[in-house]
Parts: sequence; structure tokens; C-alpha cells
Amino acid sequence: MSEWTADDVPDLSGQTVVVTGANSGIGFEASKRFAARGAHVVMACRSLDRGESAMAEIRSELDAASLSLVELDLADLDSVHRFADEFTAEFGSLHVLLNNAGVMAIPRQETAQGFEMQFGVNHLGHFALSALLFPLLRDTPGETRIVTVSSGVHERGRMDFDDLQGEQRYEEWGAYAQSKLANLLFAFELDRRLTASGIDDVSSVGTHPGYAATNLQFRGPRESGSTPRLLLSKVANAVFAQSAAMGALPLLYAAAEPSVESGSYVGPQGLFDMRGHPGPAEPSRRARDPETAKRLWAVSEELTGTRFRLA
Repeated sequence: MSEWTADDVPDLSGQTVVVTGANSGIGFEASKRFAARGAHVVMACRSLDRGESAMAEIRSELDAASLSLVELDLADLDSVHRFADEFTAEFGSLHVLLNNAGVMAIPRQETAQGFEMQFGVNHLGHFALSALLFPLLRDTPGETRIVTVSSGVHERGRMDFDDLQGEQRYEEWGAYAQSKLANLLFAFELDRRLTASGIDDVSSVGTHPGYAATNLQFRGPRESGSTPRLLLSKVANAVFAQSAAMGALPLLYAAAEPSVESGSYVGPQGLFDMRGHPGPAEPSRRARDPETAKRLWAVSEELTGTRFRLA
């Protein structure tokens, strides 16, 4: 069987795709490939300046790229609601929601609503966004997908429901691992609820990019003021990481490969699942635990004030 590449993304003409964190890294590379295959890509970015620069770069390579830029700050649920309202008012359909944006291993900070930043951005912001856009995904003719980006680090994760916000004890990588575990618990629980509701034309898929060289690795060391960590991250990216374009392949596969089923998990197939072409991946047992997922779902609804309208 030949290896799956960006050239295998099918024709997406007439489809609308939302990519969070579209201005850099794997989100940028995925946006570019979606546009190259004919989709209209809505680039959901916290910084409009960086989003404008990213759009200009894509258009310099793809004259016919169909792109929109809409502000989205996942660290502020008010921004999430504004984005969903604006998108729903402007667009009549949504074929793919790619929940990609995230923060990694940063010193403890809080979102606008007082959530620990990694849990708030990586999970709660995307949970709320998915819930608010779900009616549009459900009502769009044909198959639609919600793709949620996790990480191999989720295998380290534990859901500490007694201290979800890291107020009693906070460790940067532990908080990141918890947020990435939450991503998969959400993706798989959504699949179970779609099945129970008889909704078979909306899919929920989890994915991870492996180890891709992006700016994500640099924010934590910079904000903690650790020059050794920053230098180590730069060396590791240069020596061990695959390119952002390769890291985007599992996202593209999860979003556009026709054979991918709801409830799947996709990642690189190469060395230690950190690099290579995409295919089926194996999540941790904790990620597949339905009881933990149900509890997280209930907590997420309570914290964000959002509900999925599955009926």
C-alpha cells in the first residue's frame, strides 16, 4: 500500500473548512492544502495581524485560494461565541471543523473566565466552539467532520477532577498532558453520542501530528524565561522533528480521507509514532474510558455553559 501524502487529499470544491490556529505551524500547512484542493478555508486566528500575513503567504503560492479570516481567541468564551455567531450568519454550511490551536507547557496562566490556560484553550475553548457550530455541521448535506488535535503526550495525562485548574498543584507538562487527554476523551465521547443519537453523517475523529517543528515548542521556555529550555527546544526541532507540512498530514488525513470512520484516531506511522505518513493510531486506555469521558463532558458543559444539540 502506498504512503498517504498531501496529494491524496480529495477534491474539496464547494466545501467550507474552519481551522483554528491557522496562522502558523501545522494549522497553516493544513489550511494551505485545504485551499489547494478547492475548499473555502476560514482561518480562525487569535491575532488578526498574523492571520493576515498567513493569508497573504498562502495567496502568494495559490492565486485562486478561497480564504476568510475571522478573529477567535479560545482563551475567551465571549470570543468563541462571537466567532460562532459571525460564522453562522455568514456561512450556510460547514463541512470540517479542525480543532487545532493550542498552547503547550507554559507557566500557569488563566483564561478570561478564570480557567487554567492549557485546559481552557486546548479543551474547553474547542468544546464550546464545537457545540456552538454543531447545528451547522449537522444540517450541512453530506458527511461532515469534527477533527480534534491531541498529542502523543496524552498518554501521560490524568484527569484530576479535584484540581482541573491546577490551583492546588501545577506542573506545566502535566497540565498539557491532561488537556491533550481531554481532547481525545471529548472526541471519542462525541462519537459515542452521535451513534446513540442516530447521527451517522457527522463524524468525530481524533488525531496527533507526531513531533513537528513549529513555534508551539518555544512559547513555554520563553514565558518561563528559561534560555536553556529554549535552546534545547530549538536543537530538538532541528535534529529530531519532522516538518510542519509532514505534521499536518495526519490532520488532513483525519479531515478528508474517505475511509476514516468516526471514533478513529490518526497519527504518523513512523519512528515511535513521532514522524512519517499518517494512518491509524492507538490511543491510551484512559482516552477510551467512557466513564471518565462522561464526567468530563458534564464538567465541560457546566464550565462553558454550552450544550450539544444532538436532536
